[in-house]
Order: sequence, then C-alpha cells, then structure tokens
Amino acid sequence: MFRFIAITMCGALALTACSSTPETGSSAATGSNGSPSNELETVRMITHESFVLSPSFVEDLRAQGVDLQITSTGDAGTLTASAILSAGQPTADVLFGIDNTLALRATEEGVFQTYESPELANVLPEFADDTQGGRLTPIDFGDVCINVDDTWFAQQGLTAPTTLDELPEFANRLVVEDPATSSPGLAFLLATVARFGTDWPSYWEALRDGGVAVAGSWTDAYYSQFTPSGGDRPLVVSYATSPAAEIVFAEDSSVSTPSTSVMTDSCFRQVEYAGILEGAENPEGAQKVIDALLSRAVQEDIPLNMFVYPVRADATLPSAFTEFTPIVAESASLPAEQVKDQLASLLATWGSVMNR
Repeated sequence: MFRFIAITMCGALALTACSSTPETGSSAATGSNGSPSNELETVRMITHESFVLSPSFVEDLRAQGVDLQITSTGDAGTLTASAILSAGQPTADVLFGIDNTLALRATEEGVFQTYESPELANVLPEFADDTQGGRLTPIDFGDVCINVDDTWFAQQGLTAPTTLDELPEFANRLVVEDPATSSPGLAFLLATVARFGTDWPSYWEALRDGGVAVAGSWTDAYYSQFTPSGGDRPLVVSYATSPAAEIVFAEDSSVSTPSTSVMTDSCFRQVEYAGILEGAENPEGAQKVIDALLSRAVQEDIPLNMFVYPVRADATLPSAFTEFTPIVAESASLPAEQVKDQLASLLATWGSVMNR
C-alpha cells in the first residue's frame, strides 16, 4: 500500500538514512555448468519497501536476458526524496513507486529521462496520457477512503455516515493518520481540500472539536485503533481495497463477506508510476523492466500482492476485488501543480489547526 513522508523531512544531512538495502534479485548469472555467465544484463530497480510481486516477475525478466536487482528504501516519500538528492547520479536504473502527489516535484528536479512504453497502448485511457511529458509510466492506482466497521454500527443500532459532510458528527468515532507521516493521511487531507476548497481548515476544526483521533501511521490506525482490531474507533482512513484484503487474509476460511465497507464519497485517487532515472547506467534494460511491469501477466499479479488496481485495460481482476472492492467511480483528485505548490502550506496549516 501506498506510503508518504514529506520531502523536507529527508534533507541532505539525512542522505544516509535514505539509502537502500538490496532485497531481491541476484548479482550474477550462473551458466548451465554452474560457472558465472555474462549473458545477462544487470538492471537495478529502486522501490519502496512495500513492493511485492510473484517470483515469476524476476524469473521472466531473466528469460529475456535481464538480471533484475531490486532495492527497497522506505516509503514513497523517502524514495522520492532520495531520488531528488541523487538526480543525475542515481544508484539505480529504474524507479518504481512514486505517486501522483510527488511526481511533478521529481520530474521538475530532473530525476527521470523520457521513455514511452509501447505497452501504454494497452493502458486505460484515463491513465495512458498521464506520463508527465513521457518521463513517468503509470503502473497501478488505488483509492484512499474512509472504511466503516459495519458490524460495530449494526451492534450499536446506529446508521453509519455515508458522506464527508456527515463525518464531523461522528468525529469521536473516527481515526485518521497524520498527513506529514502517512500516505493515506495525506490523501485524506487532499480529499478534504478537493471537496471544501479554501474552507477545508474549518472542516478539520469541526473534526478536531468533535474528538477525531490522529495516528502516526496507517498500521497504528488500522491495527490498533480500528474496532475490528480491538480499538474503539469504527471509522478509519484506509483503502478501497481493505475489505478485499479482509477476505483474502481471513484466518477463518468460512468468512465469505467482509465486516467492513468503504465510504465512497470520501475517496482520493492515488496513481503509482515507474520511471527511468536520468544518468542510468542501463536505460535500455530499464525500458524492458517498465514494459514488463505493464505486461498483462504482471498487471494481473499486482492486485493480490500490493492491493491496488492495474492500469492495463485487459487485466482481469481477482474475484475478491470484483465482489468486495469495485473501482470507485468518482474519486477525488487535485491537479499535480496545485499539490506541488501548496503541499508545504497545507501541512503547516493542518498542523496548526490540529495543534500538532
């Protein structure tokens, strides 16, 4: 799932903290007789630590002559900050995991070189042209939304809110994440900006005065304070795919219906991209990796590994998605330029309103 830390929190003095550690892939190929082989070309990919795909992703690239070495480095914000600091002198060839809240900042800093994959012809129209001038390739998307513990509301004999406008009345039952330290927290803040415009601080004042809880991370909010996990908050900022994850990871195999649902009126759309880094040692190999990420096989592998939606038009969704997490028809968004220009002030104002 998508992640965020404000770029300003990872400055030049923190470069070491933003460095990465190899996780997947191999440093050398092996021939049929067990001796080293030079037939494979090495491609280095840097990504966030929540990147997960089936082993076949790396194996299929090896069959194409690519030895993919994958390195993870924190969340999307840390990943982006590190890439900006090393722009033009990258430690990898390709980056996966930057999202639409940070993409424009990175492209304007010269982090990526241009490449338009032929596989873009198979991408859903609403994403196919979303390439930041050919410098980024959309790979997946998801929606951050309020999740509702339907079981809790039924047990209490209460009707759950269905719109953002109703939410302040249930603020003492809601837990959100700090937008300065959490990707879903930032997305929910942007959802309120998209809905209420310049009046968004007043909306947050109402949430604050109503008793909203603020967690430092999605993990703390969902697994500590959300009622299905034993907390006392039946409303949480999470993802549109969380109900599907509830079924997929259910310990009781007889569970066939999630106990939670999504408040679709509250959703904010996030898009995740891959890009070839400016100064990459192997840009041609990086192109093969991006093409592979858009292949139908990998696109259909994405949902149950990273619980986001594929951008490829002909990708088939798993049944858990089609039954329990249909794609949100009208998810909020903001222009990339607005997010880039206003992000620092939005976070500062939010902190002031919430006394943080």
